[in-house]
Amino acid sequence: MTPAEITDLISQLTLEEKASLCSGGDSWHLQTVEKLGIPGPMVTDGPHGLRKVADGSMAGIYDSVPATCFPTAAGLASTWDPELVHDIGVALGEETRAESVSVLLGPGINMKRSPLCGRNFEYFSEDPVLAGTLATELVRGIQSQGVGTSLKHFAANNQETDRLRVNAEIDERTLREIYLPAFEMVVKQADPWTVMCSYNAINGVYSSQNRWLLTELLHEEWGYKGLVISDWGAVVNRVEGLRAGLDLEMPGDAPRNDARIVEAVRSGDLDEEILDTAVARILSLIARASAAMADPGSYDIEAHHQLARRAAAASVVLLKNDGDVLPLIDPDDVVVIGEFARTPRYQGAGSSKVNPTRVDTALDSLRQTWDDVPFAPGFTLTDHPDPQLADEAVSLSRGKTAVLFLGLPAVAESEGYDRTNTDLPTDQIDLLARVRKVASHTIVVLSNGSSVGTAEWDDQADAIVECWLGGQASGSGVIDVLTGKVNPSGHLAETITRKLSDIPAQLNFPGEFQHVTYGEGRYIGYRGLDATEREVAYPFGHGLSYTTFAYCDLDLLVRPVSDETAQDETVLTVSFTVSNTGDRAGATVPQVYLGFPDATVDRCVRELKAFLRVELDPGESRSITIDLTRRDLSYWDILLHSWTVEPGTVRVEVGISSRDLPLTGEVILDAPTVRHPLRRDSTVAEWMDADEEFAAKVRRATEQTGIDLDSDPTTAAFILAMPAYKMLQMAPIMTPEELDKMLGD
Repeated sequence: MTPAEITDLISQLTLEEKASLCSGGDSWHLQTVEKLGIPGPMVTDGPHGLRKVADGSMAGIYDSVPATCFPTAAGLASTWDPELVHDIGVALGEETRAESVSVLLGPGINMKRSPLCGRNFEYFSEDPVLAGTLATELVRGIQSQGVGTSLKHFAANNQETDRLRVNAEIDERTLREIYLPAFEMVVKQADPWTVMCSYNAINGVYSSQNRWLLTELLHEEWGYKGLVISDWGAVVNRVEGLRAGLDLEMPGDAPRNDARIVEAVRSGDLDEEILDTAVARILSLIARASAAMADPGSYDIEAHHQLARRAAAASVVLLKNDGDVLPLIDPDDVVVIGEFARTPRYQGAGSSKVNPTRVDTALDSLRQTWDDVPFAPGFTLTDHPDPQLADEAVSLSRGKTAVLFLGLPAVAESEGYDRTNTDLPTDQIDLLARVRKVASHTIVVLSNGSSVGTAEWDDQADAIVECWLGGQASGSGVIDVLTGKVNPSGHLAETITRKLSDIPAQLNFPGEFQHVTYGEGRYIGYRGLDATEREVAYPFGHGLSYTTFAYCDLDLLVRPVSDETAQDETVLTVSFTVSNTGDRAGATVPQVYLGFPDATVDRCVRELKAFLRVELDPGESRSITIDLTRRDLSYWDILLHSWTVEPGTVRVEVGISSRDLPLTGEVILDAPTVRHPLRRDSTVAEWMDADEEFAAKVRRATEQTGIDLDSDPTTAAFILAMPAYKMLQMAPIMTPEELDKMLGD
């Protein structure tokens, strides 16, 4: 429908019908207006697979139609591979369309503020550049099939504890630099059909009725034209929500909230134009979905499973490989230990739980390759240790290479609650220690949705393989890596710390009394760990390969910035060469970090600004060029309320993790000096720097009292740091009225 057709259609609706369109018809469908032939398209959960409830109710949350279960976002993020993520998006779009579903509810791109967040398996990263880049491609892939996405959870949904009501106190700069950029990137570059507001409040205002968030920022500043939908049950005050920019309430509170909207319009409390705007967006969504719904199509189940297998292997991060014990080469030397090898944990619990089309187990996959490999479960997936199982596993491991499939049981992490620690179960750690004493080598293969601590048992393993929750083909995917069929290329999208207490956010996680303060500010993940110089177990970006890579020939080209330089205009070009110095084809991920050592405002030690996945044959070298924009070099200025770049030194670091950066260089950026508007409480130094008349008066006044600001640094520091209006009380160089007049001028 064209805008004119939508306007005409709205004119044919009664007030009650318009209000009814703003809430769901049932748990998963929009409202239907039969007299005008307006259908109620279906939306359903994702984000790593379609979860279409068979009977269409909330009660049947785990009774869904079969669909491909791809790796969760924690795994996909570890691929650092936008092309692969795009391909998965296409497959998700095909399955969504084939099931006559209009919108897949995902992806979730909230930042991993703490590894304890129970829903971290559904989120990409602790870094907004990585999360935003990959989510952009996932959205593009899904929507290329004529179905929509729902970018969630907007915004600052970084914990499950009290998620329905918690108030997140976050300063303006932290919001802009950490918790909003990934959303901004996806909105501007991929145009998701819908954006889903979160349950929580931000700075005292619920997201579902936060006009600054949903209208001023999302629509007016970012230029978003799509629909804002509530998370299921997130609405607190429906009329305030509509006024703020929340178009569609799901699953709906009709007829009560519909009646409230009608009453508010009739009483004059709500402008009917606001309602019409929401209805227009809803009708536009229905129109967008109509073509695909008329022709659902089908998909190749086996091809999607093979894509899931490729994605599972690409998600694997080889954390450690002492003595090159991997890949496995001798079938007679290998034994498999751990219940997860035959009973895999491949997805998280909650609204994203997919009914897979099939499931590959690691044990079956290895036996298909190497026949009857010995196996012992070693432990149960309950809270009840079984000493006999452990004894059998230890006996089987004697003199062998023991591959131990360890991880978190399903109950350990889920939507709805947070973890209390990052530990593996005690019986698994004890089993590893016993096996280590008798086995020739030990290889740990992990299954978990969020990072687990490794420091306690790292020295017990020759190799550690992090698989995350790898989807329905996780078993075959990890065997592809273990046996060398696939060269591991995954890199950590989140830091694995040595101690949970090293993470700055833990001082304020998850808060109390329905309130959480983001006191660490911008210092989440590697940003905080670098600033506090904490030793980590495995750094952000880390990932080993069965081959080796070398980086060289860093070259930097910087361009001056003027007031006319656009935010998306290239300012810094980073060039370097990457070489495969080993004897196997493989992929590496060069990462470009920026730091600003002489900045006048607080800047992080380093921040990821760009990355590129590079596949190279043995002996092959490739020249890489990456352009960075003015925005990439900017910080959010809370006085100017804008992205701001300042002149000075820019440090460029290039490497394969935030702690492994072999290439380092610096350039001097030529940019206008940042000028903040003067206020009565601006310091004397700020006034003197900006106003020659004021500076001259200060110098005359201080000289008359025998003070030389240039030769008396102690007194100068005292005077220059004073607010200007305070100085006037001690040295009346002008009247407060004259100061106010200067401000007016």
